[in-house]
Amino acid sequence: MKLVVTGGAGFIGSAVVRQAVGQGHQVVNLDALTYAACLDNVASVAEAENYSFVQADIRDRAAMDAVFADHAPDAVMHLAAESHVDRSIDGPGTFIDTNITGTYTLLEAARSFWVGAGRPEGFRFHHISTDEVFGSLGPDPETDGQFTEDTPYDPRSPYSASKAASDHLVRAWHETYGLPVVLTNCSNNYGPYHFPEKLVPVVILNALAGKPIPVYGAGANVRDWLYVEDHADALLTVLQKGELGRSYNIGGENEARNIDLVRMICAILDEKRPGDRSYGEQITFVTDRPGHDMRYAIDPTRIREELGWRPSVTLEQGLEKTVQWYLDNESWWRALQDRAGVGERLGTSS
Repeated sequence: MKLVVTGGAGFIGSAVVRQAVGQGHQVVNLDALTYAACLDNVASVAEAENYSFVQADIRDRAAMDAVFADHAPDAVMHLAAESHVDRSIDGPGTFIDTNITGTYTLLEAARSFWVGAGRPEGFRFHHISTDEVFGSLGPDPETDGQFTEDTPYDPRSPYSASKAASDHLVRAWHETYGLPVVLTNCSNNYGPYHFPEKLVPVVILNALAGKPIPVYGAGANVRDWLYVEDHADALLTVLQKGELGRSYNIGGENEARNIDLVRMICAILDEKRPGDRSYGEQITFVTDRPGHDMRYAIDPTRIREELGWRPSVTLEQGLEKTVQWYLDNESWWRALQDRAGVGERLGTSS
């Protein structure tokens, strides 16, 4: 297939690009190269004959029309988004503009191309979203359940609200205009090339730097952790096998409290790069994020039963691989240390 991957220089998008190129797809990486993007993320495939890069903003309709006209893709995998909850608390406008208006603009460009091409049956618009659109679950997995594809939307942060709106737009373009779409909602990703503002890379890099390792509140918030390479595999599976108009929840089947995750990372670092004391001694509890959701958990039954997909990496395996990657790729993350917001506490506004 010929794929346009939006946000392909970001964390999850670059994993999709690397896998798709490796599978032999023709890949057009479309990215605006905002603060969290890095072309080093796709350096391993940059010289491949089936890879090309276009720097463009999904909010720019003329640029989107040009990409469709120039490349005539079989599918769009839409990952471009503002994604950091803390930044959305401090500056929600950017999230509204990119995640909602940008998705609308891309949908209209895709629809115009699809109609102009004679509505080819094989065309797909794959919208990649988050489990945060469903809101917050209670803390007990036994009594409080998991998110399914039928869970009502209940976003609680500017970020999740903007992603919920984009999900609704995609569904509306399918129902109203017949645009062939599939949707996915994923749990928390981690792994190589993770921009150092999210929990896992912050823990690793603060630990190595001898800085306090910040844990919000009591660290009791629970997330379902999904290794990014597994996620990329799932996304390509849904693109090729998913039913049109249908959504699929993608989870790692790895629930963990934040404090337990942090301690696991510290224990791995103690083994791989021992210091004068345990890295766990650097853990510091800080004031909680406003509106911090208690628990996310994915019920992956649909994607497992309908498409035969399930994660291949356990949390323990994935964290060890991730920590080792950061230890082996110091030049990558050091080059990002001067970017806006890295190493700062964000999202304290309320």
